[in-house]
Amino acid sequence: MAEEAQTERPGRSGEAYHAESAEAVVDHLESSTDRGLTNEEAQRRRERHGPNELPEDKRAGLVGIFLRQFTDPLIYILLIAAGVSLAIGSFASAAFITAVLLLNAIVGCFQEYQSESSAQALQSVVRMCPRVLRDGQRDKVDATELVPGDIVLLETGDTVPADLRLIDSTNVQADESLITGESTPVDKDAGAELEEDTPLAERQTLLHSGSAVMAGRATGIVIRTGKTTEIGQIAASLAKNESGTPPLVQKLKRLTHLIALFTLAAVAGVALIQFLNGKSFVDIFTLAVALSVAAIPAGLPVAITVALSVASSRMAERNVIVRRLAAVEGLGSCTLIASDKTGTLTANKLTVQRVWLGPNRQAEIGGEARSLEGEVTAGGETPEDETCEALRTFATGGALASEGELTIAQGEIQKAEGDTTDLAFLVLAAKLGIDQQTLADEYPEEDRIPFEASKFFSATFNTSQDRLVAHAKGAPETIIDMCSLDDETRQTIEKQQKDWANEGFRVLAVAGGEVDAANEESLRNLSFLGLVALIDPIRDEVPEAIERCYGAGVGVRMITGDHPDTAYAIGSSLKLADERDQVITGKALSEANDEADVRIGRARVFARVEPLQKTEIVESLQRDGHYVAVTGDGVNDAPALDRANIGIAMGASGTDVARSAGDLILTDDNFASVVPGIEWGRTAYDNVRKVVWLLLSTGTAEVLLFFLALGFGLPIPLTAVQLLWLNMVTNGIQDVALGFEKAEPGVLDRPPRSPDEPIFNRRMVENVLVSGIYIGVVAFGVYYYLYSVMGMDEAQARNLTLLLMVLFENIHLLSCRSERRSLFKVPLRSNPLLLLSIIGAHGIHVAAMYIPGLKDVLGVSPVSWQTWAVLLGIAVTLLFVDESAKWLRSRKVSSGKASSG
Repeated sequence: MAEEAQTERPGRSGEAYHAESAEAVVDHLESSTDRGLTNEEAQRRRERHGPNELPEDKRAGLVGIFLRQFTDPLIYILLIAAGVSLAIGSFASAAFITAVLLLNAIVGCFQEYQSESSAQALQSVVRMCPRVLRDGQRDKVDATELVPGDIVLLETGDTVPADLRLIDSTNVQADESLITGESTPVDKDAGAELEEDTPLAERQTLLHSGSAVMAGRATGIVIRTGKTTEIGQIAASLAKNESGTPPLVQKLKRLTHLIALFTLAAVAGVALIQFLNGKSFVDIFTLAVALSVAAIPAGLPVAITVALSVASSRMAERNVIVRRLAAVEGLGSCTLIASDKTGTLTANKLTVQRVWLGPNRQAEIGGEARSLEGEVTAGGETPEDETCEALRTFATGGALASEGELTIAQGEIQKAEGDTTDLAFLVLAAKLGIDQQTLADEYPEEDRIPFEASKFFSATFNTSQDRLVAHAKGAPETIIDMCSLDDETRQTIEKQQKDWANEGFRVLAVAGGEVDAANEESLRNLSFLGLVALIDPIRDEVPEAIERCYGAGVGVRMITGDHPDTAYAIGSSLKLADERDQVITGKALSEANDEADVRIGRARVFARVEPLQKTEIVESLQRDGHYVAVTGDGVNDAPALDRANIGIAMGASGTDVARSAGDLILTDDNFASVVPGIEWGRTAYDNVRKVVWLLLSTGTAEVLLFFLALGFGLPIPLTAVQLLWLNMVTNGIQDVALGFEKAEPGVLDRPPRSPDEPIFNRRMVENVLVSGIYIGVVAFGVYYYLYSVMGMDEAQARNLTLLLMVLFENIHLLSCRSERRSLFKVPLRSNPLLLLSIIGAHGIHVAAMYIPGLKDVLGVSPVSWQTWAVLLGIAVTLLFVDESAKWLRSRKVSSGKASSG
């Protein structure tokens, strides 16, 4: 029967599950709301129905990826060159150009295939693992393992893993925009009565795969999986390329095209001059191809992508997963981090340390989080019976209002699931001998108000001795309003809260009592049961990480739902705030009106902030000129994560919605992991500039060499084939090695760069012109001397000129390792690949001089070691020029600082 339900389309030609009662659907799918499916039955159904996976766009095979490598303007030029060479009988040139194209395509194909494989691997890292009831136990399973009949438990922030018929729901709202196009969250109700022909967008009893639970709690039974789900039917229209092309790569591609257009214009002008001088079509075309090859840095986008990918891999080693490659360069530009507190700055291990039950009645709780050890004392002594009874009443109320689950065996906690605050209350109850299951039996639950960030409380309604009782826990100011208290008692409670908050405790209150109905309106006239002081210790490494951020010119702000006194105590201990007026509350922000931007700019800590206000804070900081990174873990953080320049989601405790909105994911939820991310972001940008410097300066040199030769009436100094070979064996190998350069010393001591700063700023222009002009002029001088003075023929002069250019580009790679530091201060051992690339590139060229057939195509021949040594000596002079330029620039910068100081 379950199989039939899966293969037919319910609501169309099959069962209309949305119109049936939850009990009928459970029976139909042969499941159980108490125990779910057995593991054996789940395995049988998975074998029958297959994995719960959406149909994906067919991944391009190697052949398809290989063919895509030929869709580039430069490739078109080279293909034309090969065709014309073949037509005019230059078979060797045609064969070589074809070989180069094939080699480039193979390398590009490999890189693209690796990129797609990395994307596939990332999906497995951030895969969905919903909570499922199997064999009566709540366990997290991979979403692909779900089958029809599985009982799934969802809460705020979860992504729905399959199509579900709701069995139970509490204040559930879901974002179904992917399925229905409805932009606002829709209400869901397990008990709604619907007709069979109810439109898809109005089926309140169903949750659809791919939608997000924006509020509430729900239990549902899987009715459809994989391609039979609603989203499975429209999966083709949902294909998204989340990673996209990084903005930096896009800019460089556009620049490459501009260079190509400029080159074509220059080539057209030169070709016209050659034509007027009576040159043949073959000579003109050969020159045009050679100039085009020399000027266009075809390997630039690939090298940039490699540099970003290397940084991405190294960030992953430091617990930072990059979901969008653009975030690598973006994080290095970050000027301010707006950080969540719980679990990011703190350890997310809340522990109850004190309970206030009234004036002169307080208990201290020993032990740590996730441990049942620890004594309960009052003033250092065993508490009196009256205090013990009040403490048990308080703990009972707090445990009932909690949604977590503790599994205890042999006096130890075996499994803890749920919010860390709820677990702290459950641990307190367990320390007092209150068993969670026994409590559930004594107080059958009638209804529940789950915790929502906008409400600041949670509540439960239970039956006790034929009475309906409610228990609520949450922010003291919220719970107080639910109780009947005189002014004096209220002031006493507020004073105790403030005292504890000033010590850095997170303070919550618990209330309980008999109510008339199971709804929020009935939470009035409750009895105030007490306050609890919880401590969530600051992570040991966070203070140093914040100091490093300050040193890097990156500001840090803390956003928390805590009381402002607690927020200030923690903020001051982290050196985020040193004055009380640097803390601003959400209420104060809502009242600020036109002064909101000013107050946000001055604030260092934001307390009692509502979800929508986080986005307002981010937008205000951006208006103030900041490039903002935001950390968050909840569904309420998703809008801010999406709006921020860089969204950083939590991987361990974060919700599916938050992770989907983030650009980066911290697998350890630790703020300190952001710092190496900033470091590698800046390093990636530095390495991008190094690649640009190398490629454009060598391209400039090659073009200058040609124009000088033409200006002096000499034959072209290098053929198109020789230029192709030069760029392939030097730049094609060496530029990738620059992407593996490690962070330079002091990379975190520099202020963040402006995201709008062009790569081709004044420093880069100077770098390219100094290196490019020197190489071009010296290479021309050598070519002129060999051809006009020594009387060598064209082939001999080109052979030695090509070898000199190879040596120049080998040497220049060393200079490009740093724009600021001398190459003698950059140890070769920090990047062994770079040295290997130089040896490999030069070795390949030398080998080509001896390989029959290849040497004839390239027009090269062996040279004596004395000639090689002379050319090497000439090439080494480039180091003196590059080092002198760096020294002069550093002197200029130093004198500028001195004069400004």
